[in-house]
Amino acid sequence: MTNLGARLLRTRWFVRAPIGLIRARLGFLFGGRILLLEHIGRKSGLPRYAVLEVVSHPKPDTFVIASGFGRGSQWYRNLAVEPHCRVSVGWRNRAPAMARMLDQDECRAVLADYRIRHPKAYRELAGMIEEAIGTSIDEVPLVELTLVT
Repeated sequence: MTNLGARLLRTRWFVRAPIGLIRARLGFLFGGRILLLEHIGRKSGLPRYAVLEVVSHPKPDTFVIASGFGRGSQWYRNLAVEPHCRVSVGWRNRAPAMARMLDQDECRAVLADYRIRHPKAYRELAGMIEEAIGTSIDEVPLVELTLVT
C-alpha cells in the first residue's frame, strides 16, 4: 500500500483531483481534513492552487499543513515570498489567511500530536513520504495558516 500511495503522491492528476470539488463548495465532503490553498506564484504573480491535508487544527481560525515534498514544493516557496493567501476548507470558501512557517520545535510538537491522534494515518503517511521523497516525516516542514478578518 505504501508503494501505491507514494506513486499517487507523485501523480499530478490524482493530487489535484479534489480542486474542482472544493471550488464547487463541496469541501465539507472532506470533513475538514483537506483544504485548498490559493497562493500567488512568486515569479508569475498569478493565483496557484494546492490541495493539502490538515495536520492540525489547533484553533477555529488556524490550520497547520505539511509540505510533504519539503521546502522545495512550489506552494511552500511561494508562501515564503508572499504569505497572504486564501483557504477553502469545510464550509469556508476562499477565506483570506496569513501563512507562517513553523520552526523545527513547533514541527516536532505538531507531528507528535498527530502521531498520537492518528497513529494509523501517521504510519501510512510516514511510509509514503519516505518512499516518495526519501526523507523522514519528522523532517517535513509545516506551515500554519491563520484566517484573517
